[in-house]
Amino acid sequence: MQNLISVVEQHLYNKGFDSRSRKGSSGETHLSVSVVALVEAVALLKKQQDVLLIGLWAAQDFTNDGFTLFYCFEWRGARDLFVLEVRLVGNRAISIASEYPIASYFQREIADGFGIEFTGSFDTRRLFLHEAYADDFHPLLKSFDGHRPESAKITPAREYRFKEITGEGVYQIPVGPVHAGIIEPGHFRFSVIGETIFNLEIRHFWKHRGIEKLAEGKTTDEALKLAETVSGDESAVNACGFAMAVECIAGVNVPRRGWELRMIVLELERVYSHLGDLAGMSVDVAYPVGAAPFFVLREEIMRWNAELTGSRFLKGFIVPGGCARDLSHEHLEDLKEYTLCFSNRFNQALDGIYDSAWVIDRFETTGIVKRELVAPLNLTGPTARASGTVIDTRVDHPYGLYEEFKPEVEIGDSGDVLSRFQVKAGEIEESLRLIGDIITKTQAGPVRVDCRPESGYALSLVEAARGQNLNWVCLKDGRVDRWKVRTSSFSNWLAIQHAVIGNIVPDFPLINKSLNLSYAGNDL
Repeated sequence: MQNLISVVEQHLYNKGFDSRSRKGSSGETHLSVSVVALVEAVALLKKQQDVLLIGLWAAQDFTNDGFTLFYCFEWRGARDLFVLEVRLVGNRAISIASEYPIASYFQREIADGFGIEFTGSFDTRRLFLHEAYADDFHPLLKSFDGHRPESAKITPAREYRFKEITGEGVYQIPVGPVHAGIIEPGHFRFSVIGETIFNLEIRHFWKHRGIEKLAEGKTTDEALKLAETVSGDESAVNACGFAMAVECIAGVNVPRRGWELRMIVLELERVYSHLGDLAGMSVDVAYPVGAAPFFVLREEIMRWNAELTGSRFLKGFIVPGGCARDLSHEHLEDLKEYTLCFSNRFNQALDGIYDSAWVIDRFETTGIVKRELVAPLNLTGPTARASGTVIDTRVDHPYGLYEEFKPEVEIGDSGDVLSRFQVKAGEIEESLRLIGDIITKTQAGPVRVDCRPESGYALSLVEAARGQNLNWVCLKDGRVDRWKVRTSSFSNWLAIQHAVIGNIVPDFPLINKSLNLSYAGNDL
């Protein structure tokens, strides 16, 4: 990565741009560039193989008055990250979506939050601000005090414009945002002929909670509670990602024992999340008998969560500096013994699926996510791995003790529902192996160090059950000035628009469940 940064820096210098690089507290390299130099830098990065845009966010009054944009790049195979930092004059920037398509989604989010305009963007529709909000309302501005804004008058001109597919026999099926099941709201607009899907467009953010704005002015302990509420079944990993950034700012190292316990609960979270997915996929092909063993195992894991941490969803355990409490040797040994029993029952449940030809027939070739979509859409987690991409933040950017306890990356090749089922099943077994290995080698010692950061900023990446989550925390005088969180669901939701093409409408629930994307983790 350092060689690549040097190439970019030299290229900009040769073009007459003044750019300066520096190291961030979490090891990433920042390169400050102008708006015009950004275009030159991005064009050069695009020519390099496996350089991906994984994050784009804005901050107000970061080092001086005005807006600063942060473009975070990952180079596959390199551990460090590269951030292009652009200070704006006014509220206008240049779109880089022609080079990195996922940038369009990030830009729309920033435009809503801060009122920044991106010239040259191919999609300028609103994202999380729906029609009821006034055009000049931007809730992430420092001037917004949190009071309820006045609603705008909804007119036909303000309506959200979906892509129109026309032709003989084409009709639309709108699904949601209110659903029959007990799930969060999301709108899906299908264009079909008969039952074959030709286009799908999603629109979410019906329950956007303003979590990033709520964090402003909070202490790190207060903001941690918000991190745990980003997505209910990612409580531990989001708390961990936030805590890691805070620890970098404070310059403290979590004790080994603290990381051992963190990793145990992080892998337990992955296990119960994937078990719910396997069960859900079975239910969606009308095979509840096959789903039942997975539901039973998931309930048992969640009871273990409560026994170990006091919370079925692992809340309140991971804190800045380590863990809130220690776990007894007896508890951990009992957990290890349980994992051995779990494995036998889990394999029996898998046999019940794999031996059912009609279930495999529904899974196979359904909802294919093509490998060539992974990079431009920034797809991560099982969604990307099931499409043949070797990507896992625990391996690519190891944190905690993942360098020592390295997971084997589960890979599929077909990108369909069956491949995602198999990848998640394999990851459950691998997580159990990691838990057993950690418990075998666990060492007594402190689980927490004092962590009282003052001012600074840091970036962290963690691997949730759904994929890569990003946290960027900026503190001023010990309080949160800006917190940006991007879960894997934010990008991965785009995959479903492609996965359903050519499938029939009744397969949509199965494809949706196989991806297991979070509404809450998207609607921050």
